[in-house]
Amino acid sequence: MGVLRVMDAASSLLVGLSFLCTAAQGQTPEVPPSYLCQPAYKIDNLCRLPAEAYLPQPGDVLLATDDNKFWAITHDIAFAFEPHNSAIVVQRRDGSLGILEAGPNDTTHCRILPLLPHLKEYGDKGPVWIRKRKTPLTPEQNAALTDWAERQDGRRFALVRLFGLMTPFRSRGPLRTFVVGKPNGDRCSYYCAELVMESCVAAGLVAAETARPCCTFPHDLFFDHSYNLYLHNHIPLGCDWYPPARWLSHP
Repeated sequence: MGVLRVMDAASSLLVGLSFLCTAAQGQTPEVPPSYLCQPAYKIDNLCRLPAEAYLPQPGDVLLATDDNKFWAITHDIAFAFEPHNSAIVVQRRDGSLGILEAGPNDTTHCRILPLLPHLKEYGDKGPVWIRKRKTPLTPEQNAALTDWAERQDGRRFALVRLFGLMTPFRSRGPLRTFVVGKPNGDRCSYYCAELVMESCVAAGLVAAETARPCCTFPHDLFFDHSYNLYLHNHIPLGCDWYPPARWLSHP
């Protein structure tokens, strides 16, 4: 715990120094137009105040839902329910932050999109939540996540396998999740929660031995419990991420 406090203090010091340097140059520090409400395991439209400025970091997980009837029906058929979308914050090789997502905005490929514009776009459609990392990624973890994300940019959205989740032949089940659905690493296609979990495995954020990317839904990433027995016993984001907090583009 002492090491974690030192890391948090160092991170805060670096942010503070950057603001001081900006002020010393006669510039007004830019406040990011991004805020988080108080966290809660609730899928609703409430803004739990006070809202606080959101400083994104690699490894944060985005969760979103919208009023698209198609996705609502198909998710209910697959017992995936809400939220409908999930993605992960990554750092690109040029140092900028982006969001790696499979099939953003109902497209057919995986993309790394600019962070704040993509959050705003989803926020205009419906509620958006962020599960923040409790501790920053190590340089090694961040480099691994960056390398992984850049390789997945442009790969296909796994539409066929997504529809397979609505059939009895899917990998997720009361017993089969114990033995199938393990990480595959690089593959030609992903659906959203699968890509988030594969990203976490690639960066060493979750254990490959217990992760089940092909069996994980955004619902499992939102709540720290699951009606699937295996995932309930191996919560994907339970230890190293804060509970979901509603994202806002204004305070």
